[in-house]
Amino acid sequence: MGIQGLTGFVEERGAFFTELRVRDTKLVIDGSSLYHRLCFASAVDFRRGGDYGAFAATVRDFFASLRACRVAPFVVLDGGRGPEDRKLPTLRGRAAERLRAAQGLSRGEGGCLVPLLTREAFLQALGRLGVPFVQCLAEADREIAGLANRWGCPVLSLDSDFCVFDLAGGYCPLSHFQWQSLAAGEGPRGCYVPARCFAVEKFCRHFGHLNKSLLPLFAVLNGNDYVEAAALEVFFCKAARRGRHGRLQGLLTWLAQFAEPGEALDNVLKYLKKHQREEMRELLCTAMEDYIPSDVNLEDFFQKGRYECEAARALGLPRWVLDALARGKLAPFLSDALVLRSTFLHVQVENMQRPSAHSPALPIRQVIYGLLLKVSHSTEAASPSKQTNELPVVCEFDRLQKTLKKTFVQGASLPTDFCDDHFSLDKLTEVPMSCRLMLLMETLGVKMSFLESIPSHLQLPVAVTCYWIHCSEPKVKLHQLKALLLTIVSGELHSITNDSDPTPVPAEDNSIAYNNFLKWKEKKLQNEDFDLDAAHSFCQWQCCLQMGLYLNQLLGTPLSEPDLSRLYNGTLVHRLYQELKSTPSVENLFSSSPKMTLLYQVLLNTVESTVSPDFFQKMSKTKSESCKKKKASNKKKKAIRSAIPETRHLCDVNRFASLGMDD
Repeated sequence: MGIQGLTGFVEERGAFFTELRVRDTKLVIDGSSLYHRLCFASAVDFRRGGDYGAFAATVRDFFASLRACRVAPFVVLDGGRGPEDRKLPTLRGRAAERLRAAQGLSRGEGGCLVPLLTREAFLQALGRLGVPFVQCLAEADREIAGLANRWGCPVLSLDSDFCVFDLAGGYCPLSHFQWQSLAAGEGPRGCYVPARCFAVEKFCRHFGHLNKSLLPLFAVLNGNDYVEAAALEVFFCKAARRGRHGRLQGLLTWLAQFAEPGEALDNVLKYLKKHQREEMRELLCTAMEDYIPSDVNLEDFFQKGRYECEAARALGLPRWVLDALARGKLAPFLSDALVLRSTFLHVQVENMQRPSAHSPALPIRQVIYGLLLKVSHSTEAASPSKQTNELPVVCEFDRLQKTLKKTFVQGASLPTDFCDDHFSLDKLTEVPMSCRLMLLMETLGVKMSFLESIPSHLQLPVAVTCYWIHCSEPKVKLHQLKALLLTIVSGELHSITNDSDPTPVPAEDNSIAYNNFLKWKEKKLQNEDFDLDAAHSFCQWQCCLQMGLYLNQLLGTPLSEPDLSRLYNGTLVHRLYQELKSTPSVENLFSSSPKMTLLYQVLLNTVESTVSPDFFQKMSKTKSESCKKKKASNKKKKAIRSAIPETRHLCDVNRFASLGMDD
């Protein structure tokens, strides 16, 4: 949510804030605002797909600052779009803005774009740090306000809607929360976070003692995520005229003449045509309810781990699904597909002339839809978008060239083992884990035997990488694959040498390899050109990984979830790709560590063994280079193939036909 222009309005007039020393208190944190803020604080390059390690380090530092000031954080995150889907127009607008930002970045212009897996990396970081969090069913604002009022503590966010909520402990904007500059403090209470708190009383006094009960009406009249101000243009032209400070001040001054919201609303409706009044009254009253703190008891969740919500119960979803959503074990993407049969696929900095980077992951999404929507009759009856098709259909919003389009995608027909009624969504957790693992592997086109030599925490990303190699278009280049695998190895090496646990002590050769790696990173790259086609390929890998993660979540994690903070560094993978093209010896970057060298070879051999011996040579630029590689790779792949059966792949998109496209 957000009130148009309000943040800038109050920032320009600093008189609406009071100084606050944040220490020795609970703090309710708007998780969505926080991870966006920390992402932008940690990133210097938004073109290359994100550096999740740097982001996770910033998250760690933020919560370390809170801990030093004895602040107990409780993070509350938005969930899906909600069963009423009231924000759809706003979300379409934001997706279009994201697309424009991605276009600009792809052309070398400035701008910011949250990398695709930032939210997942944030939740993983919270889990590692032991920070309590909850994922709401839909928009979290009302539940944030309700929890903060229950505890009488501040709300930390960057959402102007919290200027309107009646908050007992006040609203602290993240822009004034100086967590990187802790103050020492005086006396026994110790250090604190210097902050500023929005003072609603000062704000109301500034406009002739405006009754704060009128603020929700002010928010919806001015225009928020649910009401467009354009619908009330006649009222603004005739009554709340623009003053010296624009529409906002004119509206607030006009509202100050009324004692309570009902009287003010009646006067607003007088300016509309008679046939418009009742519909507008209902719209405004419904929107004003969004500023009433929720009665959902999140304190009960943080104490007992159970999320009780009337809206969730009304959907008739399985208990295990509701619990997993609340704990962040299922992504909002899954709840949107389940409840609304509609999803958004977020654009990245990709080649806008090519199909969306999400295209290769379509078969994975279709399996997800098939699992989600193979539901019991009671759940399907509760769905607001009940379909009559034998196979379910989901509306996807995705990029088509340089515009946002919606496409209707049919869910996959599941294997025979999953077609029995016993395996509907409400009983999915009862399916033997071996069967769930088999479905995951079959979807990714990899035999589990291929992954036996891979560390368990890397099995899912390696399986996804095999899938990516087979399903990406244009085809993945060998240097791209090697750059990606070297990046994964660098993450493993970083983890070993920087583990907070002093035992076991990392082997000396690992420390030497890591120091050599750091020295290499400090060298200036000769070619810093941005390769848009390579970026597109790495975007495709992230899209495949995202859907692989979601399918793994839905199946109850038959494979370990990888640590994203040590899995992908966009700046590094692009640099490795550029250097491998001109300096092939970079492939030996970790040669001083036998363990890391072996890991890299195992990863590379595993992925290469799933393709034909000449898969990459077909794309080589010179015949001589092709011949040299072919002789070496044939021997290696022949040995591996003799021990490993051939894989089966599900990336034939013809098997999963889309049903149509619309604007």
